[in-house]
Amino acid sequence: MNSLELINKLYKPYRITKKGVTTIIESMDGKYVVKPKNEKDENSLFKYLSHCGFNHFPTIVDESRSDVLIYKYIDNIDYPKDQKAIDMIKVVASLHSKTSYRSEVREDKYKEIYNNIKSNLNYSKDEYNKLILEIEEKIFMSPSEYLFIRNSSKLMNQIAFCESKLDEWYESVKEKRETRISVIHNNLSLDHYLKGEDEALISWGNSTNDSPILDIYNFYEKEALNLEFSSILKEYFRYFDLDEDEKNLLFILLCLPHKIDFKSNELDSCMNIGRTLDYVFKTEYLVRPYYAIDNEE
Repeated sequence: MNSLELINKLYKPYRITKKGVTTIIESMDGKYVVKPKNEKDENSLFKYLSHCGFNHFPTIVDESRSDVLIYKYIDNIDYPKDQKAIDMIKVVASLHSKTSYRSEVREDKYKEIYNNIKSNLNYSKDEYNKLILEIEEKIFMSPSEYLFIRNSSKLMNQIAFCESKLDEWYESVKEKRETRISVIHNNLSLDHYLKGEDEALISWGNSTNDSPILDIYNFYEKEALNLEFSSILKEYFRYFDLDEDEKNLLFILLCLPHKIDFKSNELDSCMNIGRTLDYVFKTEYLVRPYYAIDNEE
């Protein structure tokens, strides 16, 4: 008898709903979620988070099966995604705040980060320059090529901005021998935040201990064009204010250039480049006020 058959026998559900690898069972005793176990020991993780005073995770009601975990079901209300993002980022800030600590780093850690980002910027600069030369040699440009050429100076300025801020950041941290570490969810998504009577982050399979800025960076990469991020970022900083060098590194990561892809379909190419440009303009609008504050000071 496999685990699901045994669960059906024990819980006697009157309704079973499948959602991908997840099974939702409704019985007279309550509503539960059955998910396959992954490599992450979620029970130990949740115990640690609870010890730190963070309790926004799903309740495990049965971990005795070798292949599945059974969680208490969390009712999720449907409400505007921008408000949901604000609520979620408060929970994320609490996670980072309650699990953060300072860790010693090896002497070349910051140099390694600097070199990796510098290499990324040099690669993007070379790719953009190649595209510019190729397109300028053509007698007639396609709409997508014209869209790229018309905005190429903006894209190159973005790289120059990142290079300048990266140099400033490295100068500020090259003598540091510590960094801030916290538990990061590492898979933030509006779909992975549930709110009803309780609120919780779900899908902890990718969680790890690393810099808290990675959660914000990864979430922004997914949702930059779908949410109003200035309010989200302000709310995060209100509950968990990053150090100045952490903020600067976060802003550099957010501003990193994206690959320009020309698709076989001209409409797809225009849409892809349009999204890239939207990201650039929106990120500049998001980041610029923080540097304006620095300049005023």
